[in-house]
Amino acid sequence: MHFAHSTDSAEHGWEPLPRHLHEVAKLARQFGAEFGGGNAAEIAGRLHDLGKYSAAFQHYLRGHRPGGIDHATAGAQEVVKLGTGIDGLITRLLAYGIAGHHGGMPDPLGAGSLDDRLKKSVEPLDPIWRSEVACEASPLMPAPFELYKGAQQPGPPRQAFQFAFLGRMLFSCLVDADFLCTEAFYAEVEGRPVDRDWPRLPQIIDGLIARFDGYMADKQQRARQDQLNKLRREILDHVRTKAELPRGVFTLNVPTGGGKTLASLAFALDHAKRHQMDRIIYAIPFTAIIEQIAGVFRDAIGDEVLLEHHSAIELDALKTKADNGEARGIDDGARDGKLRLAAENWAAPVVVTTNVQLFESLFSNRTSRCRKLHNLANAVIVLDEAQTIPRNVLLPCIAALDELARNYGCTVVLCTATQPALGADRFKGGLQIGPDSELAPNPEQLHVALRRTTQRLAGEWSDDQLLDDIAQSGSSQALVIVNSRRHARELYEAGKRRTVGGLLHLTTRQIPADRRAILAEIRQRLADDAPCVVVATSLVEAGVDLDFPRVWRAEAGLDQLAQAAGRCNREGRAPADASIVTIFKPAAAKPPSEIAGLIGDTQRIFKDHQGDLFSPQAMEAYFGEVYWRLQNGLDRIHIPDADGRKVPAKTMDQFTVSAGLPHFAYRTVGEAFRLIESGMAPVIIPTDAEALDSLAALRGGLPPVVAARRLRHYLVQVPPRERERMIANGHVRYFTAERFGEQFAVLETASLYSAEIGLRWEDADEFTWAIV
Repeated sequence: MHFAHSTDSAEHGWEPLPRHLHEVAKLARQFGAEFGGGNAAEIAGRLHDLGKYSAAFQHYLRGHRPGGIDHATAGAQEVVKLGTGIDGLITRLLAYGIAGHHGGMPDPLGAGSLDDRLKKSVEPLDPIWRSEVACEASPLMPAPFELYKGAQQPGPPRQAFQFAFLGRMLFSCLVDADFLCTEAFYAEVEGRPVDRDWPRLPQIIDGLIARFDGYMADKQQRARQDQLNKLRREILDHVRTKAELPRGVFTLNVPTGGGKTLASLAFALDHAKRHQMDRIIYAIPFTAIIEQIAGVFRDAIGDEVLLEHHSAIELDALKTKADNGEARGIDDGARDGKLRLAAENWAAPVVVTTNVQLFESLFSNRTSRCRKLHNLANAVIVLDEAQTIPRNVLLPCIAALDELARNYGCTVVLCTATQPALGADRFKGGLQIGPDSELAPNPEQLHVALRRTTQRLAGEWSDDQLLDDIAQSGSSQALVIVNSRRHARELYEAGKRRTVGGLLHLTTRQIPADRRAILAEIRQRLADDAPCVVVATSLVEAGVDLDFPRVWRAEAGLDQLAQAAGRCNREGRAPADASIVTIFKPAAAKPPSEIAGLIGDTQRIFKDHQGDLFSPQAMEAYFGEVYWRLQNGLDRIHIPDADGRKVPAKTMDQFTVSAGLPHFAYRTVGEAFRLIESGMAPVIIPTDAEALDSLAALRGGLPPVVAARRLRHYLVQVPPRERERMIANGHVRYFTAERFGEQFAVLETASLYSAEIGLRWEDADEFTWAIV
């Protein structure tokens, strides 16, 4: 008898290997069937643990030899024998996944590559496997499968990318099925329940729509009966009529304040019902507003169907291990455990997440991140503030969205107040956006109807001149947005020296718990007509619901200026002529390099669009400038060269097909593809009893995933070098590093943080003597 998994009991309680392979194959087939890949996913499931038929592995399970038995390579070597022609290409994709189903999908060449694994000498297998494992390959190519621009051969780069994408989706089916089946076996052995089931969206969609309709009826009844709210209702009604359209790529171009968040949710619900879709994924550009959006959705459709996926602390290394090295999962309690698993495989009917999680998972090679990908098939995917996709990865991100819509039954909604030119008619490799794909009723007319501000170009100002202008404006309520955290801090401190009334500071230097308190105070002051002068970074520009009578914005990209304008006279209570958005050039604070280029693009369109900078025509011209200027810069990552130095490269160039064989650099791309190139590192700021209690409970045995969930309100994202400097100076330490490694970095020097300023990491060298 050959076994897949052992327990602490006698062998009769162990899991037979044929049963495990059958169960994984069955579940992987179910996952792959969503996109026509059921046959291929099933073969991957049957062969993934083939190496466990070796005597060496069975001796290891029985404790007769040490671990380190490679049980994945044998399946990879076997699967490539099963197909020729196009199915031969698919078997190579399966080999990448089988070889990497624990350590991650490999590169094609080099140390640890697929080539190495296929040439490797493996432990002999018991021939009985051929009678116990059915591995006759049915047609493996998903049908239908549309190649980009109707090409019949997978040679050109975009078709190679499509096959690489398919390989990652099949990998997702395999690793999620393997984890779930392994977890189910150990849960049964240990007598613990596994509450992993979420209701399927088609089964509950009628109830969700009814609840949403009731929520909107109540909201509209309580709203002021003015022209703005009438227009919001008209937008909502029009968007919902579009839900009957076939699946595809849509745009929702509604100016800020037009109700696009709820309108996009309504479309997603109605569209999912019409097409029997399995999931709604709502991706948000900034972690700062994910809780706000998730809160709106909870009010509208309920908490029990929604997963709010944060990613500030990665927990890949924190799974407990069974004796044979298989991931067994963590018993976090029913609710937290269910949420943990859903965060890994997005099993919930409605998922609110970040662009970072969505796109970095789509280009990852890691099992933990790729598990969720198969659950994107047959989903409505809404990208809030689509214009914020970083330009350096725009082309591969667009290619991934196109592929999801083209071959995986997805509908993609680009939801924004400043619609970028992402169509194939705008640049090579763009999305196929049809003439009927705009969900909003006439965006140009909406822009005129929802125009609530007037732009003012002020030229170059010092901080003192800016504060003088605010003082002379006649308004005690003002929002000032600048381009860097350093400038925000300096401007705030200059305002304090001048005793500006109602002065507040809002920055990502502050922990989310403190930002929420500050935002609540801002809203209360605005409602009470009390003095309120806020100095903020761009975190307030996307989705943060604030309504100031006047706004000052440091020059930036035109889309950022338009987002800032969306915080001025948001509810339309004042005339547009009196609601001034002043655009100024800081005299001393230089913009970050990426913003400097966008400022130039904006200035080049000022002449033709002055007076109405935020019109759809101006936005179209602006994004045309941006994409023309960047051109080759729309796909840029950094990968190691032969000497290990990081050099610029294109994501799409890492996936090629030659002589019918895929050469896919999954590992290289997975390690290099980042939406934020510089990366950021979290530091936990334990400012109150809740945070301290969570850390104490973590030390006492609280599952780390639960602790991470509780501590997300106490994180500041810091440049990695600055975090390392604070660690070196004793201001930050890794909490219980002997157990959790570098997962939980905690601030020790309390004087470096205040709710008013946030974390002052620049001051770390000045306090090396004071550990408070």
